[in-house]
Amino acid sequence: MGSTAKRIEKKYTYADYLTWPDEERWEVIDGDAYDMTPAPSFAHQQVVIKLAAAFVSFFRNKSCVPCVAPFDVVLDDTNVVQPDLLVVCDPGKIAGANIQGAPDLIVEVLSPPTMLKDKREKKALYERFGVKEYLLVHPHDELVERFRFFDGRYEAADVFNWDETLTSDAFPDLTLNLWEIFGKELPPKELEISPDSHDV
Repeated sequence: MGSTAKRIEKKYTYADYLTWPDEERWEVIDGDAYDMTPAPSFAHQQVVIKLAAAFVSFFRNKSCVPCVAPFDVVLDDTNVVQPDLLVVCDPGKIAGANIQGAPDLIVEVLSPPTMLKDKREKKALYERFGVKEYLLVHPHDELVERFRFFDGRYEAADVFNWDETLTSDAFPDLTLNLWEIFGKELPPKELEISPDSHDV
């Protein structure tokens, strides 16, 4: 079995997508269908849960709305994706069954079967549709890549380690303590001794 999401060699549309079984998870990128199985790992799901909790807390009583997979984002007739997490601020994009158009922030938590697609096809797709900020979370390497949309393209990734705090570019008041997201504890700080201190 290969290490990438399985692609079916035929061009599909959103109308085709709606006919597929509900118990299966698929994405359509530029008309190519990608099977989202197997199910994500425990580490993947723990990161998603902690990020979702942070988003729900931050966006409470705000106009922007966070969503968690499985939930369809319909970018156009040949591009339908299910990001792990997203935030959308335009209420006109929120339909009963899906999001219509580009969210403001998308987070993908990487797993081996879908890693290449998330880093290549989906990054290019989100850039093309103007998603303001794209976070790629590496649960096993315990780091996050942040792509910021500027002047029609994504800038080179900013990389954050698990022991750092990430401040969102799209939402500057949103900060994520990554050690909490990855379920780790910061090492104790070294005892600071003032230069003019002395023994008693």
